[in-house]
Amino acid sequence: MLKAKICIIGAGPAGSTLALFLAKKGIPSTLIDKATFPRDKICGDALSGKVVQQFKRLGTEIHSDFVKQQFLLGSWGVTFGSPKQETIEIPFKKNGTTLKNAPGFIAKRIDFDNYLVENCKSNDLIDVRESFWITDWKREGGGWRVFGKNSADLYCDLIVAADGAHSAFAKKEAGIEVDAKHHSVGLRAYVSGVEGFNDQNYIELLFLKGLLPGYFWLFPMKNGLSNVGLGIRSDVIKSKKHNLKKLFFEIVERDSVLKKRFTNAKIMGDVKLFPLPLGSVKRKIHGDGYILLGDAAAIIDPFTGEGIGNAMVSAEIAADTIEDLVEENVFSEGRLKNYEDNLYKKIGQELSLSYRMQRLANYPTLFNFIIGKAKRNPALRDLISCMFDDLDLRKSLKKPSFYLNLLFK
Repeated sequence: MLKAKICIIGAGPAGSTLALFLAKKGIPSTLIDKATFPRDKICGDALSGKVVQQFKRLGTEIHSDFVKQQFLLGSWGVTFGSPKQETIEIPFKKNGTTLKNAPGFIAKRIDFDNYLVENCKSNDLIDVRESFWITDWKREGGGWRVFGKNSADLYCDLIVAADGAHSAFAKKEAGIEVDAKHHSVGLRAYVSGVEGFNDQNYIELLFLKGLLPGYFWLFPMKNGLSNVGLGIRSDVIKSKKHNLKKLFFEIVERDSVLKKRFTNAKIMGDVKLFPLPLGSVKRKIHGDGYILLGDAAAIIDPFTGEGIGNAMVSAEIAADTIEDLVEENVFSEGRLKNYEDNLYKKIGQELSLSYRMQRLANYPTLFNFIIGKAKRNPALRDLISCMFDDLDLRKSLKKPSFYLNLLFK
């Protein structure tokens, strides 16, 4: 039987980042995944300023190496489209064009995730085990016994479930179920030949009337490719009986603006669906001997749909919690509560704000007003920009003057 103090299930951005943060602290871990890397992952492929910030926090060496990777396309801002098709372009950072590196990036997950895993493989404190299929797990001797299908069983003291939106561990141990009001379904297509992107590779979120409170996205990528898709809350899909693939093709073929941009477009490969567990409600993401990270913890931004940044933030906070407990080797529910408390302290207010923005999108007239207001109001533009950057919103949100400026300027 294999033995490890810390077993991380899932080698996506949350799991790999945790392993790297632990290694930085001198703490060994075992990182397991059912896949063999590189492997594809259905996603919007946008990497926000939070992602870049987490690489900085991992260390100068890995950050400097990351921003030079050829699979990345630098993105300098976001374009929002209102239901009446008014658009506003918002840079990710003020004076962002003076920066040496882009504030955000777009990259296929097959490349991005593999980059993280390769960094884990090259670290002596991280035992990476691919093609490790878990059949079951149970409490044993104060720790956990993890049963492998084609691998030796593994015994560990702490399980960190970072195995994504379909996490069997999160469902069984933490009781996390799909809540349609706090869950979305995304559709992704890789498309060549889409025209009309900003020359600074702005990502585009178009809040089309037929998709509210969801949106249609267009993200430029390397080599003339783009990631195009849509995301809609699951309860809306059910109530309106949406067929997402049919809806996607209706939009690109009939929308007056998009139809022109797709004149020479060609879909590359299959159109695929994927789940998005939203962080619009607080969940219990720790228990006796375990914590949940990333999509397994359901912390995707409810408005933007961005999940990788929050996943990597959850990894750092988990590493800090583990560092405090590893010497005593006490991973009780009470002690692990610090992880949950500190994570929601860090991102909870942003998630609540994004949920309010998502609900605003239910009302086309009001959302049209917000976009129009943002074109004239620097405070609102900065607020929207912060949702895609590594800035801390809390200082602004505590100031009454912020809301006065928002409403009356």
